[in-house]
Amino acid sequence: MKRSLSVLALSLLLSTAAVAGPLDDAHAAFAKKDYATALKLYTKLADAGNPEAQQHLAQMYWYGEAGQVDEAKAEALFRKSAAKGNKVAAASLDVMKQRVERRADIDYWVKGYDGSELKSGEFACKAPRIPSMSKINDEIDRVSGAVTTWQNCYNKFVTNLNESSPLTKKIPADIAKLMSKQETEAAQAHLERVRENLAEEAKVSSKLILADFAAWRAATEAYVAEHNAMIKNNAGDGSIKSKVK
Repeated sequence: MKRSLSVLALSLLLSTAAVAGPLDDAHAAFAKKDYATALKLYTKLADAGNPEAQQHLAQMYWYGEAGQVDEAKAEALFRKSAAKGNKVAAASLDVMKQRVERRADIDYWVKGYDGSELKSGEFACKAPRIPSMSKINDEIDRVSGAVTTWQNCYNKFVTNLNESSPLTKKIPADIAKLMSKQETEAAQAHLERVRENLAEEAKVSSKLILADFAAWRAATEAYVAEHNAMIKNNAGDGSIKSKVK
């Protein structure tokens, strides 16, 4: 009986060693990014019922390392592996379930987010009303003050946009961990386009405002100089003083 048990034990050890070798080879191929070899080795082991191989093969389909993303195959393999007690596969199935439940949230960051909060509230910089020229001190003060207020707002907007970049920082952690590799890359590209559009929109607007302000300032200073010269020539004392800043 003892001998019989010893032979059985040896048989089990040999069986385990036989499986461990190909699995290690699959891991090594994957580590070297030899995905074609890893796929072949994992598939053979997974078909034979190895739960760890099933888990790794599922991940290859999940991340597209098997040639393309195939969530259906990934889920089926995760289920087979989880049924045999693989905790990583079980956790992956939970992530897949959450992905279904949070699909709208994932899509929002992949293609829906527009950065509206970055240009609203204290960062909504209303363009000042700038006339072609001002002839009285009160209006000169008003225009100068309005432009200063706009410029302060614009500077705050730029600072906040820079501090918020990259905008991927805005993706909540519980959503980011549910995203696939492709979704993460798509979100990065989308959010970078949003940032670039916000920056370009603000840049174009600021150039127009500064051009209007420069034209107003030149015209107003010319008028003030001409008016004061005329008053001086007429020996008057009612000249207005330029407050253009």
